[in-house]
Amino acid sequence: MAQMNMKEAIRDALRVELKRDPNVLLFGEDVGNVGGVFRATEGLQKEFGEERVFDTPLAESAIGGLAVGLSIQGFRPVAEIQFVGFIFEALDQIAVQAARLRYRSGGVYNAPIVFRTPYGGGVKAAELHTDALEGLLAQTPGIKVVIPSNPYDAKGLMIASIRDNDPVFFMEHLNLYHAFRAEVPEEDYVVELGKANVVREGSDVTIIAYGMMVHTSVKAADELEKQGIKAEVIDLRTVSPIDIDTIVASVKKTNRAIVVQEAQKSSGVAAEVIAQISEKAILHLEAPVLRVTPPDTVYPFALIEDQWLPTPNRVIDAVNKVLNF
Repeated sequence: MAQMNMKEAIRDALRVELKRDPNVLLFGEDVGNVGGVFRATEGLQKEFGEERVFDTPLAESAIGGLAVGLSIQGFRPVAEIQFVGFIFEALDQIAVQAARLRYRSGGVYNAPIVFRTPYGGGVKAAELHTDALEGLLAQTPGIKVVIPSNPYDAKGLMIASIRDNDPVFFMEHLNLYHAFRAEVPEEDYVVELGKANVVREGSDVTIIAYGMMVHTSVKAADELEKQGIKAEVIDLRTVSPIDIDTIVASVKKTNRAIVVQEAQKSSGVAAEVIAQISEKAILHLEAPVLRVTPPDTVYPFALIEDQWLPTPNRVIDAVNKVLNF
């Protein structure tokens, strides 16, 4: 196996699919010769040519519209939205046109599109560059929302997303692009969409997270273990659909749970997870399910974002609350 960081793993997944399927196209702002603002697509235009990997104008609505049109014609577009905050310009194309295409056409057409976008805080980026906006798409029927936390998952989930016959919104945390290296198979493999992963076994409390918050939760679990508390950490990997079966199995074992997300508190993935736990496992709970999230405010400027984002200590506090309920 090769050692890759998450950016390299995503690039490798794109290379695998561009090589395997001539209908896969990769496009967006500066993804060609420059290789993207974070160099995630570096070298792919040179390898596969300008007809397969190409730049677009600075117009997200055009990127989304091009992706929908190409998908109807039998292509599998991978369209990059340069930063997550720019999706507002393309929400009609993503959430209305792509997500509803199969329904609107009575199954005649589908939209096998991957919309890639970086997101995530802790990097002191400019406004609209780091927001966690997965909740906007997670509430949209017809589109899957995928958020990897590590290089192995990133490659397998990207390959699975490109091969999926419906649109996928694929979010890549900025702080994880270069955070660490891990063993990643160089060959073709997939990680199943809609399937969570238990990244740490435990018996006292379940911590449910995704993206960067998986690592925040694991750090908290490491500290909790020093206190004799064994926390189980679940990485959702796909936040729409949610793998409630894995969550319920864990809650039946631990009887307590918290959910950690980087997005603001209200109406997000954490709220949906808690609702489903209440519907399907409430009799196994010995305490309310708590959320560890930022407050319901606009994402702050860089000077105070570290105080705004969830931390291991905040996760530990929430665990202690449910244990002492």
